[in-house]
Amino acid sequence: MKGRPVTFDNEEVILKAQKVFWEKGYTATSLADLLTATGMGSGSFYNTFKGGKKELFQKAIQQRREAFIQFKAELSSSDSPIDLIKDFFRSMATADQHTHLQGCLISNTVTEMTFIDIGLENQAITILKDVEKMFALAIEKGQQDGRIKNQTDPVILGRYLITFWNGLNVTRRMYPDNKVLQKQIEMQLDLIS
Repeated sequence: MKGRPVTFDNEEVILKAQKVFWEKGYTATSLADLLTATGMGSGSFYNTFKGGKKELFQKAIQQRREAFIQFKAELSSSDSPIDLIKDFFRSMATADQHTHLQGCLISNTVTEMTFIDIGLENQAITILKDVEKMFALAIEKGQQDGRIKNQTDPVILGRYLITFWNGLNVTRRMYPDNKVLQKQIEMQLDLIS
């Protein structure tokens, strides 16, 4: 006689798996890594995620998209969205060394999946492009209300910020020192003042 099936909180499972993917990348993460991190058996894992590791990874990426959507909602209700964006970047200089070494799951995915899995690569690219547009809209608002003196096309400045984001996620692995990062971040943010 079979026992009762074990149930799992899918959101919690996704966050646990996301941590493994963030540290190891998609390719280097094994099923054993995911089972250990989530506490699931292989049967439960495949009953929950019929598409296996790839489905779970896509859900981990989607969770990051939802975090950006939440940030976008905060920006749209803010009197000074550009200040929130600056604080977002500044917060990177307060992270611990482990966080610095992880970088950004979405940026990591674009780099890792190029030439390997165009579907996963495109999902990550779409998220970064959405963030770029979010930055551009906040910059445009800041230019219109006089908070940003730089009148360069907001689309170009939005792309600058996403380039800065991607580069910073590599740089903080090279220099996981908060004082160094703080100076670097402030220098780059001067462009949108």
